[in-house]
Amino acid sequence: MTDKPKVVLAYSGGLDTSIILKWLQTEYDAEVVTFTADLGQGEEVEPARRKAEMLGVRPENIFIEDCQEEFVRDYVFPMFRANTVYEGQYLLGTSIARPLIAKRQIEIARAVGATAVCHGATGKGNDQVRFELGYLALDPGIKVIAPWREWDFASREQLIHFAEQNQIPIAKDKRGESPFSIDANLLHSSSEGKVLEDPSVEAPEYVHQRTISPEDAPDRPTVITIDFERGDPVAIDGQPLSPASLLAKLNDLGRDNGIGRLDLVENRFVGMKSRGVYETPGGTILLAGHRGMESITLDGGAMHLKDELMPRYASLIYNGFWFAPERRMLQAAIDASQEHVTGRVRVKLYKGNVTVIGRESDHSLYDQDLVTFEEGSSSYDQRDAAGFIKLNALRLQIAAQRERKLSI
Repeated sequence: MTDKPKVVLAYSGGLDTSIILKWLQTEYDAEVVTFTADLGQGEEVEPARRKAEMLGVRPENIFIEDCQEEFVRDYVFPMFRANTVYEGQYLLGTSIARPLIAKRQIEIARAVGATAVCHGATGKGNDQVRFELGYLALDPGIKVIAPWREWDFASREQLIHFAEQNQIPIAKDKRGESPFSIDANLLHSSSEGKVLEDPSVEAPEYVHQRTISPEDAPDRPTVITIDFERGDPVAIDGQPLSPASLLAKLNDLGRDNGIGRLDLVENRFVGMKSRGVYETPGGTILLAGHRGMESITLDGGAMHLKDELMPRYASLIYNGFWFAPERRMLQAAIDASQEHVTGRVRVKLYKGNVTVIGRESDHSLYDQDLVTFEEGSSSYDQRDAAGFIKLNALRLQIAAQRERKLSI
């Protein structure tokens, strides 16, 4: 047992968080508790355990958890019920992962009696805001340590020198400037910095982690079906799948068809613009499929209201307000709209494109007999449209009469 203060560190096992771990031990004289979340980033997480032990973390203070099902079920799917995109394009793959990590850090802190939490986000980015808003929303009294805003390291060389002084292993490709920075989880991968900092220059092909080039995708389309229940996908081609398994399957389909690439200059919450290359293959398919399902099952007024609310909802997630009351309020409205969003969509995947080519549902509001150009339902009398148009035109006519009088 020790009287040292305990700090729960969001720990990847990489160079930066390993340096942070040692820095916490030396600068804060802290007993460090590490939390490593497997969110489907595509890398082994167990090496983080060995590295943490090597750096002096006691085995009972090392938490490594597979959070993929919780991540998709409780964070990704609720977000996709709203058809959420930030600034018209970004599917928020990085943003939506941060609340889960923050939540688990706070839960672990309570379990082990830690008085502080720590993250490795820099002082220029959005993640520092997302982590810390999450921490403080869940535990208003927790101490937050943000090393990048505190320490004196001013360059990559100084970090590497510190690592060498403290026997922290350095991968060979870390002994110098990284060509770009990568963040990944089951929903997406993002690449930023270095070779991507000039927005006028096309991203090199090697930047892309999750998709083949659309030009290299098969010359024949892939057609799949996606089943939805109350707004969430539950099966592909009739095969029921868990949330994480379903998203992983869509990722494979998207990757093989060159789907989900995005080159974006976005507005960060901290005030600057940044250029990122994002790949969200499964999410891109899911968004198209969900909108296709809503097109026949969701009332027009509800659909248009959802579309109006969505940008605000997207900004809340992007800016780190997942646990805020207004996000919860919007989520309740969004979830209520999904009561009848149940059925099957048929989707064609071809060379970077996703096209909904069929949709069917027992909850459908589409009435073919009503909409047909042929002789159909007697419930709609086309002569009624004259009065409808006249009433809607009334205020326009009055305004036009006023303009005519003023011009005389």
